[in-house]
Amino acid sequence: MLTIQNLSYSHPNKNTLFTNLSMTVNQSDKIALIGNNGVGKSTLLKLIAKDLKPDEGQITSQAKPYYIPQIFGQFNKLTIAQALQVETKLNALHKILSGSVDEKNYSLLNDDWTIEEKCQEALSYWDISDLSLSQKLSELSGGQKTKVFLAGLFIHQPSFVLLDEPSNHLDKSSRDLLYDFVQTSRATFIIVSHDRELLQLLNPIYELNRNEIKVYGGNYEFYKEQKEIEQNALSQDIQSKEKALRKAKEKERKTIERQNRLDSRGKKKQEKAGVARIMMNTLRNNAENSTSKMKSVHTEKIGSVSQELQELRSSLPDIDKMKFGFDNSALHKGKILFTANDLNFSYDTQPLWTENLNFKITSGERIALKGKNGSGKTTLIKLILGNIEPQTGKVYRADNKSVYIDQDYSLIDDKLKVYEQAEQFNTSALQEHEIKIRLNRFLFTKEDWDKSCNALSGGEKMRLMLCCLTINNQSPDIIILDEPTNNLDIQNIEILTRAINEYRGTLIVVSHDETFLEQTNIERTIQL
Repeated sequence: MLTIQNLSYSHPNKNTLFTNLSMTVNQSDKIALIGNNGVGKSTLLKLIAKDLKPDEGQITSQAKPYYIPQIFGQFNKLTIAQALQVETKLNALHKILSGSVDEKNYSLLNDDWTIEEKCQEALSYWDISDLSLSQKLSELSGGQKTKVFLAGLFIHQPSFVLLDEPSNHLDKSSRDLLYDFVQTSRATFIIVSHDRELLQLLNPIYELNRNEIKVYGGNYEFYKEQKEIEQNALSQDIQSKEKALRKAKEKERKTIERQNRLDSRGKKKQEKAGVARIMMNTLRNNAENSTSKMKSVHTEKIGSVSQELQELRSSLPDIDKMKFGFDNSALHKGKILFTANDLNFSYDTQPLWTENLNFKITSGERIALKGKNGSGKTTLIKLILGNIEPQTGKVYRADNKSVYIDQDYSLIDDKLKVYEQAEQFNTSALQEHEIKIRLNRFLFTKEDWDKSCNALSGGEKMRLMLCCLTINNQSPDIIILDEPTNNLDIQNIEILTRAINEYRGTLIVVSHDETFLEQTNIERTIQL
């Protein structure tokens, strides 16, 4: 279905993304393309879709791919019909039905007499039948835009499909529709995703690294098992090199000590034997040269082992290099933080929830806040935080320290540099070097401290935000995460998961990522 040979591509700023990249995709393959943020997954899809031109190499495809990008802003001026590439056929159909006998309209329609019914069926399948084909995409939510383009799969029935993070803006019911479609379709898929439930349905897994693609012949569970085997082997190699380095240093020390003792004995013997001064100098120089050569041999060996060890350590995943350190919340477990009695909120006099809400939140709980898009999750968060007040019912809020973290990590000020951002959270008067130690723990080295926060990726912003929370003199009592995994790659999701699992305060999570909810040990659900 697809062959890529010796592909090279550089960004317009001349940064090389990959060189000599090659891969093959067979017909009916359902491939997951994964890799860390920034390795070029989305760019590779654009190259395959011919939205970008490679610097070198060839891309050969047996069919034109149907490509659904991750970002839809560029389509905002289009109507739904235009985005679905059916406007021309619909116009031709309506002209024919109005009595036109122009051959051009028949040619444009190409005997697709049921095009209008197909469009309505497709919109209905994706639960957006209330939308009109004449509506502009600018009027739609992110989830609705995604579903419009997914509807195109039903209409056009492509044999080759490229999807870039297709489940990002979808709620649980829409994700289930996507999973079912991918499983039952006979098309060839290349899907970029961090949605681990979707990845379980795909096989094989293609892992994109700089200049190479590694193929794992199984689903995501198989990939994880193989990666664990690789990481265990890497850890053993590191331990072996560390042992070799210690032995080499010990051997160098003992050899030099032994040589120094021999030189000292030889010097005493020579002095007792009355060796002439000029001969003594010659013998001393010979001994020094011998010791110097010995040191050089050992230094070279130690340097070689150290270099190998450094290369192995650099291969470790970032999560294995990180050190977390959350303080405990100051509130005792079980303290009532929030109570809702017959709670409701109205927009344009219409109550948001058909039944008033009654619930309470206690310290130390882990809660999932669920509901379809538009069910009022964001409104409820604002009510919990005290940003708005209810129009019906009463609420009780205990004094607490809350942090709201959205999918764009808006806590991070793009106008600041990395170190300046960390300083903003330094309420415990840490010294400059102590802040920098914390930054290093979260993989922000000296080269990153003066980097603008605006230039950080989603994963980097997440790590900086976690770092800032540990710099604060006390962990928040409540952390609210609003779709926190949407803009993260798998590795950064794992970093976030590990950090959240070290946190001991109250956690409220809005997420359609069921795997993330399971791994962060959610205890109960508030369903809207």
